Amino acid sequence: MLATSLAVAVLGGCSLAPTYHTPQLPPMPSSFKEGDTAWKVAAPSDQQSRGDWWTVYADGSLSGLESRLDAQNPSLAAALARYDQANAYESQLSAGLFPQIGALANPGRARQSNNRPLRGGGQPNEYDSDTVGIEADFDLDLWGRIRNEVSAGRALAQAAQADLASAKLSLEAQLADNYVRLRGYDIQLGILRDALSAYQHALQLTENRHNGGVASGMDVSRAQTQLYDAQAQITDVLAQRALSEHAIAALVGEPASSFSIAPEQEQLKVPVTPVGVPSTLLERRPDIASAERKVFAANAGIGVARAAFFPDLSLSGNFGFQDTGMGSLLSVGNRYWALGPLATLDIFDAGLRRAELRQAQATFAEESADYRQTVLTAFREVEDDLALLQQLGVEAKQEDQAYGAAQQTLNIATNRYREGIVNYLEVVTAQTAALSAQRDAQTIRTRRLQASVDLIRALGGGWTREASGLDSGATAKNTTTDTTQVR
Repeated sequence: MLATSLAVAVLGGCSLAPTYHTPQLPPMPSSFKEGDTAWKVAAPSDQQSRGDWWTVYADGSLSGLESRLDAQNPSLAAALARYDQANAYESQLSAGLFPQIGALANPGRARQSNNRPLRGGGQPNEYDSDTVGIEADFDLDLWGRIRNEVSAGRALAQAAQADLASAKLSLEAQLADNYVRLRGYDIQLGILRDALSAYQHALQLTENRHNGGVASGMDVSRAQTQLYDAQAQITDVLAQRALSEHAIAALVGEPASSFSIAPEQEQLKVPVTPVGVPSTLLERRPDIASAERKVFAANAGIGVARAAFFPDLSLSGNFGFQDTGMGSLLSVGNRYWALGPLATLDIFDAGLRRAELRQAQATFAEESADYRQTVLTAFREVEDDLALLQQLGVEAKQEDQAYGAAQQTLNIATNRYREGIVNYLEVVTAQTAALSAQRDAQTIRTRRLQASVDLIRALGGGWTREASGLDSGATAKNTTTDTTQVR
């Protein structure tokens, strides 16, 4: 008996799951290829709070919207519910590690057949049957089936937690991206309205010159074309702004019909995001953490499938009292009990268990491949955003220079038109080029802000204003009042 107990104890620590190793990845680079000296170095980890990363933009309206998203977004609530489901499932599996104890009470009245086989002559036709007792069952889990199920359930719960963090970060980034785009439209509207005012003044001047016989009717029609085109551009930007506002409404869990954001002309600044070293990305990204936990769960699933090839041994016992309604139910003579092991083993299953093992191994291979792809995608996204920020910074300076040159051309063309040297076509051409360059410069600023939002998301979030800085290249003044009027 002692030997049997020792054997059970030893086998109880056995697991048929393969020794787990994180899937092998390509060699990690020492730095990001697209990085530049403007980026700060940091060494975060997956356990670090991802916090209110949007505060790096120092915008109170954005911070308020992000708080509402965390409290009201339905997709985030669904992700939280999935995490709660995974936790509950892990608890269900963990219950299998402990004895299952139940109680029963069964008072009843019965009648037996007159011709019941082996019926005694003195037995009554009708009788009471009262039973009360307890029973316990415990699976010894010799091959680690239950323990591997619990390990897999725990890993999936951790994956669900990482999925929740990933969903939260993604939704927060979507909100920030839409907000940045909306503020870009606000500034575009300021640029266009200033241009519209200038074009209205120019049209009035041209009509006066035409009435005085100085300008031709063609000059008037060209001035009118500029004016109407600016009005059309304003209408288009208003429509695009409305779509961004509606998207934000959905993200914060409010109907678009009752939601609005007041326009603002203040330019957001591009933060300098700490990028750390590439290896920290594996610790920081919640989607990578989720993918790795799913690999672990699949590895444990192989152990569960292998355990099915061996006998399942359990212990069961029961104790209680039973009588036919005569005398005291709980008397010593009415007691019953049973205790003993139970071993079960499928002898023939037409290849079912082998197929289940192959399925578990294939699942492990799939999850491993998904993990590697997730890591590669993470590196690509970081490099993409670093390249965008770096190149857009250069492009922003170039476009500012282009706008300055276009503005100078407009000033010269306007003066030459006043002096009667050129017709209004040169003014219209210069106005169009100046407005296009000014709008392009603002579009690039918006794209840089969007790229900075996506970089923070790609790095796993978690940066605060204290851990960051502001890109000096993003402090260019608001250019909404730079349109020169024709006088």
